[in-house]
Amino acid sequence: MSVRHERSGPVDRRARVQGRPVDTCPALPPEAERGSVRRVTVVGEEVLSRPCREVTEFGTPELSALIDDMFVTMQVADGAGLAANQVGVDLRLFVYDCPDDDGIRHVGHIINPVLDLPDPGARRLVDDFEGCLSVPGAGMAVPRTDRAVARGLDKDGNALVIEGTGYFARCLQHETDHLAGRTYLDRLSRRDRKDALRQMEDRREEVFAQRAIKAARLGR
Repeated sequence: MSVRHERSGPVDRRARVQGRPVDTCPALPPEAERGSVRRVTVVGEEVLSRPCREVTEFGTPELSALIDDMFVTMQVADGAGLAANQVGVDLRLFVYDCPDDDGIRHVGHIINPVLDLPDPGARRLVDDFEGCLSVPGAGMAVPRTDRAVARGLDKDGNALVIEGTGYFARCLQHETDHLAGRTYLDRLSRRDRKDALRQMEDRREEVFAQRAIKAARLGR
């Protein structure tokens, strides 16, 4: 998912890492410091259009390395979230570094997530701008509920419950969609989908160039 500007908000503004408040959180998370940039898949590639497989092995070096690589790839692409199939890996896993509408930063990963949304009677849908790193250069308004809870596991198999409001709730829904083989384009009307694909065609090379510049700045 593409990042957007956050707005200021009240109360405890400490960043949340894996759902828990922390006193400090570096601009470049430790995972991104360790990782290597991978190619981001683009809409139309088959890996993006099928449900991902459950992760069954935890605590492995391979899983840790994948998460590290996803973090730095997300950073280079100026993303707020990234699913494993967006780097060509068919697993139910996503990473995120995303603000909510109160300006609180949320950083972490979640494996085999199950999304809980408010009941229809209590649900508030918000039409807001949404982009996707696999639809480079495009953005459209997409209706999403303003609250979401993702329940899953961390890389060591420990249970996680990640609560999101506002833009972070949108991120949780967007990334969970990816793991089911859907992009935000699938939630658009036919006309809006065509508009988004035109935007991508017009802007994708510029986006790729910007990513290469940022990767070079990070020494990747």
